[in-house]
Amino acid sequence: MRSTHLSEELRGLLRCPVCRATLEGADGELTCTAPACRGRFPVVEGIPVLINDKASVFSVNDFVVRRDTTFHLRPGKLESLVHAVMDHLPAIGNSIGSAGNYRRYAECLLAHTPAPRVLIVGGSIEGQGMEALTTNAAFQLVATDVSFGPFTTLICDAHDIPFADETFDGVVVQAVLEHVVDPRRCVEEIRRVLKRHGVVYAETPFMQQVHMGRYDFTRFTHSGHRRLFREFDEIASGPVCGPGMALAWSYQYFLLSFTTSKALRAVMRGFAALTSFYLKYFDYYLIHKPAAFDAASGYYFMGRKEDRTLSDRQLLAYYKGAIS
Repeated sequence: MRSTHLSEELRGLLRCPVCRATLEGADGELTCTAPACRGRFPVVEGIPVLINDKASVFSVNDFVVRRDTTFHLRPGKLESLVHAVMDHLPAIGNSIGSAGNYRRYAECLLAHTPAPRVLIVGGSIEGQGMEALTTNAAFQLVATDVSFGPFTTLICDAHDIPFADETFDGVVVQAVLEHVVDPRRCVEEIRRVLKRHGVVYAETPFMQQVHMGRYDFTRFTHSGHRRLFREFDEIASGPVCGPGMALAWSYQYFLLSFTTSKALRAVMRGFAALTSFYLKYFDYYLIHKPAAFDAASGYYFMGRKEDRTLSDRQLLAYYKGAIS
């Protein structure tokens, strides 16, 4: 993904994550203009750190001192070696629907504006299949995260997105909502910063074991995912990672259950990759089967911000699986 920086226009649309008042300041620090708040937020190596210390599980100081949060910024020798080895082994994961979904998402945005402004929540690293956005210069991408990374534009918590109402044409939230303590609040924030008729794209796991350790909280069925986005009109949704991938993850974590040794777990991951990577290829056949709605590793939702809400009675009729 190409590197992004906040434009002057977007800097003017930044808001205090505590009270949503405007911010002022230069490169070193941003200050809330509300007399009752006067929150102060540092800019670390050109990246504003807009964290609500009163509400977030993260603190501003975490980023000032460059403390590890969701990612290890300074991995140890063993961890680096494991990553180097795993990069040369077949991958278990295969989000077979992502690339096509992003192409459709890009088309939806470009149909309404020639230069869409897109917020990528959890975008410190490039998500799988995002090339339709990241290689197209028409898109103005703003990547936020609770970790520094190669593409981090802004440090913020998705529970308090520090932008004015109706700032963005699109919001992407890929493999993030399982890692937030209150997914509903985060979706409300996504809806708030989206323009009228703006489009959200989300991918969230259903059948996948704990990852990212202490920062892993929630899973969603296809219907549960739809309810989370009930204040959006659906454009498309469905499995994005299929039952084969779910089985491969279960097999790997079954092996990992036998030990807490970092060295042995690295060996287990390598063995699991070599002996189960082929399972993901079944998903090219299974992904569109009704039963995949009950057994997928993860789901996607693409929807447009409208003034309608899906009722829970309508949600029951929404079920698309194979279980009677």
